[in-house]
Amino acid sequence: MPERRASSKLFYSSSKHTSPAFAIPGPSTIAYLVFLFCRFETDMLNRKPSIKELGIDLLTLTGFQLVSTLLIPFAFCTFYFVFAFNNNWFFAVLCTVGLSFTSYGSTSHDLVHENLRINKKLNSFLLFFLELICFRSGHAYRLSHLYHHKRYPHEDDVEGAASRMTFLRTLLEGVIFQLKIYIWALGRYKRSRHFRLILLEGIAILFLVLCCFIGLAYTPVLFVYMILMIVGSWIIPLITSYAVHTPDGSNELQQTRLFRGKFFSIFAFNHLYHLEHHLYPMVPHKNWPKLARRLDNYFRSENVRAVEINL
Repeated sequence: MPERRASSKLFYSSSKHTSPAFAIPGPSTIAYLVFLFCRFETDMLNRKPSIKELGIDLLTLTGFQLVSTLLIPFAFCTFYFVFAFNNNWFFAVLCTVGLSFTSYGSTSHDLVHENLRINKKLNSFLLFFLELICFRSGHAYRLSHLYHHKRYPHEDDVEGAASRMTFLRTLLEGVIFQLKIYIWALGRYKRSRHFRLILLEGIAILFLVLCCFIGLAYTPVLFVYMILMIVGSWIIPLITSYAVHTPDGSNELQQTRLFRGKFFSIFAFNHLYHLEHHLYPMVPHKNWPKLARRLDNYFRSENVRAVEINL
């Protein structure tokens, strides 16, 4: 059989009779191997830590955390009516603020990502019902938010559109935002199993609005609740898109702002961990502070500068 020759492109041999097993790499091959090694080493040093490396405990909640996550929004809703029917409007209004905060950015958000590890049908029902009492479509929210995670910072990201808008345009976006994502979800998923559910949510919201108007004949409490919840949702694009995103950043670490400091922790009730959430959307919001602490060294190694205000 003819003897095989070493590839002249990869190896340099001092003699044409030298066995390929003992071929000496040429200078270009050595340089290329060094380049690959350095690139591999750099990639290993700079790669995003896996959730396993950060800790699987980030994915789980204690029984108390789970129960409080699910019950607090409904508690705010209940106490609104308790205070309102007793003409204590100051605390009633505070309850609607608490409901808006603990639903869209907390409990509903966890339900959108299915981070609570509960039965899928129960998860879907709770998302439906919790967003319904806030006059929003839970599954339109789910589809637009998951699409945001998939497509941001592309311009077809309907939820993240406000990140490219001016401040005043963002305020206007808030007024139409819920209707906008609802129509978007109906149009984009009209052939999917989600269509009927989103349509049902829209009908249920209209029915709830009608009940609030009819209730005016007896009490203003329902109508005021509806107005407060709808107007409260107008700041969603400002808080969840405009303030936290930088879509022109060079990579995913530069396209979402990193927040640190006591001021933001207190002001946002430990919710301003948007970059962490984009990197690890499977982590429930109760574990965001813990996730942030475990990522601090990684962010420093990547020269990610934080917006920080300390008290």
